[in-house]
Amino acid sequence: MTVSWTPHRFTGGLLALDTANTVVLRADPERTFDRFDDPREIARFADAASGFRAAELGGRRLAVSAPTAIAPVVLAIREATDRLFRHAVLRGAVATDHLSGLLGACAGGLAGSRTEIATPGKPFGDPATPIAFEAALAVSALSLLREDTVARLRICPNCSWLFVDRSRNSSRLWCDMAVCGNRQKASRHYRRRRAANEVNNVQD
Repeated sequence: MTVSWTPHRFTGGLLALDTANTVVLRADPERTFDRFDDPREIARFADAASGFRAAELGGRRLAVSAPTAIAPVVLAIREATDRLFRHAVLRGAVATDHLSGLLGACAGGLAGSRTEIATPGKPFGDPATPIAFEAALAVSALSLLREDTVARLRICPNCSWLFVDRSRNSSRLWCDMAVCGNRQKASRHYRRRRAANEVNNVQD
């Protein structure tokens, strides 16, 4: 099924987190699904991410030449990213075995890449030329290891997506207030009304 890559799909705050969040409802084994089950969605995701993550990428476009060929590398980085940083949020520390897994996966994403990155003001390199999606994904994932970024990582209590909390007082609860926040509010309202109705029925 073709995915609509809307702004809500890019609420993680960084390319690597948006990619990790392409597995939906990770915490619910009965309902979870992978938006990259069709490798062609990797190319469509990268095209959308070029726009939604333009600030992070310094305006450099993401290139996907062969989605099926790069899928194993992309999925390896995605899963290593989720494993390491989800654990970091829950436990408040980075696990070394998870770190080795992330470094290995990112090495795979950078292997064969012939470009330059990390020039002043251009963390992803020259914006005039595209960068391979798997290489950019590796750079984004590695950038998450900064201590100040790890401290701001959160897990959305509604959908379980990872996101960076950039609010001034680090109090953001939801990946997307307009979606997950409103769903939680609606759910709480429904539960309160149901409880009140049950009390009224007992009293009658």
